[in-house]
Amino acid sequence: MTAEALPDRRIERRLQPAAARAMAAGDCALIASSWKNWADAESTARWDMLALHAATPNPFFESWYLLPALRRFDPKGEVEILRLEHGGELVALMPLARRWRYTRWPLPHLAAWMHPNCFLGAPLVAPGHERAFWRAFLDWADAHGGPALFAHIAQLPLGGALADSLFALGNEQGRTVALVHREERALLQSALSPQDYLQQAVNGKKRKEYRRQHARLSEQGTLRVERHADCTGLAVWIDHFLALEKAGWKGEAGSAMACADETELLFRDALLAAGKRNRLERLSLTLDGRPIAMLATFVAGVGAFSYKTAFDERFARFSPGVLLQLENLDLLNRNGLDWCDSCAAADHPMIDSLWTERRAIGRVSIAIGGAARRGAFERLVGLELARNPTGIAAPAT
Repeated sequence: MTAEALPDRRIERRLQPAAARAMAAGDCALIASSWKNWADAESTARWDMLALHAATPNPFFESWYLLPALRRFDPKGEVEILRLEHGGELVALMPLARRWRYTRWPLPHLAAWMHPNCFLGAPLVAPGHERAFWRAFLDWADAHGGPALFAHIAQLPLGGALADSLFALGNEQGRTVALVHREERALLQSALSPQDYLQQAVNGKKRKEYRRQHARLSEQGTLRVERHADCTGLAVWIDHFLALEKAGWKGEAGSAMACADETELLFRDALLAAGKRNRLERLSLTLDGRPIAMLATFVAGVGAFSYKTAFDERFARFSPGVLLQLENLDLLNRNGLDWCDSCAAADHPMIDSLWTERRAIGRVSIAIGGAARRGAFERLVGLELARNPTGIAAPAT
């Protein structure tokens, strides 16, 4: 049943455009509202507290990163924030978009909202509330799906309580939950020291080559490594990074952050906000005081996320990006940090050769609505899985 608004979404949009909608079950309620109604100081304080203790850390769905992204990419406020309240406590949150296309096909669906510079789609969920969140979300999607044929969660980490509870709930409800794509990306997670890790991960010939490149690069001038975990010189650092990235192949391809006002402003806002919260790790390799390789890493709970990296391609023969990543192995010594997600594409030629662990990430499509809608979804997902043999469906029972 609906708790805060009229059940007909069209009437609600016309008469109460700013109203929240809720699905209640026991003392849990899933509430949906435009993100613009969830951006005030009190709301973001509750949001930040949830993020601090989320079972699956995801900085890209935290307030300090998600709100600047929404301001840049969704100025009309069409994206909704779904939040699960349990006994007056915020226990889950996910941004939701109503999409009209799925890949290249005109297939309307509900999707966890993401953008090209968002590298994880895991909802923020308090430990122990994973199943309650998915149950509330699916009940809500059944009732408020509108023209959507299914729900879709991209870049969902696999193998943990968050994904496992979704698949288990699908089996319990006789609802198809299909893993339509799976990939693995580089992860740094080890109890070894940086030196021992490098020796295990990289063969002796390659380590010798790295030492040679470092020596030859040192002959070009004064080579230094600079590491910051605070806001010292942050604004200037951001300027240098944006210029360095745009001067390389990303600038030529139009994908550098500084190639568009929206992405440049997102980068500036996000790094400044992360720095103020002590959630930003910056690493630079400088030659005569000029940065030739730079890396920005977000810290979230016991995890870290390599957000953006850039290097001066004029020094490519010395592999400055690789030399910087060798310095980045010092993350293994950082207290309270258990792992670092590379946020890189699968089979990345550089980081995959240095980091030996892998994180499984998937795209998941979920049946919603009544029998006719689910029947159409079954046919669609069957076609998709036929083209993608790595996909796995949890069939309706």
